[in-house]
Amino acid sequence: MNEEIFLFDTYAILEIVRGSKNYSNYLNCGIVINVFIFAELCYKLIREKTYNKENYISKYSSFIIEASPETIKKAMEFRVENIKKNLSMTDCISYIMSKKLGIKFLTGDEEFRNLDNVEFIK
Repeated sequence: MNEEIFLFDTYAILEIVRGSKNYSNYLNCGIVINVFIFAELCYKLIREKTYNKENYISKYSSFIIEASPETIKKAMEFRVENIKKNLSMTDCISYIMSKKLGIKFLTGDEEFRNLDNVEFIK
């Protein structure tokens, strides 16, 4: 699995940081994130007073790829279409971005369990 590339959701990164065995198969995969995921990650690491948070922040900052305006627009259309699921802006942008990049969205968020192009790990 180490040659695959995924767009990592904040949930997936935090599970790795916490040492979840469910995500151990993804430790050597290629990682893509966007600034929205990075912002959520920083917030949660700081709020939870995570040991070595600066190392994680530095590491994951190197995986940021910019989301295009078109991707953001399509993501907001997707969010409106799925309004009953109460999806976050970050998750919608990340999901649509992963589709545009041709890589799977790695997450454990229940709202994405049965969607296409998702690698769902709980």
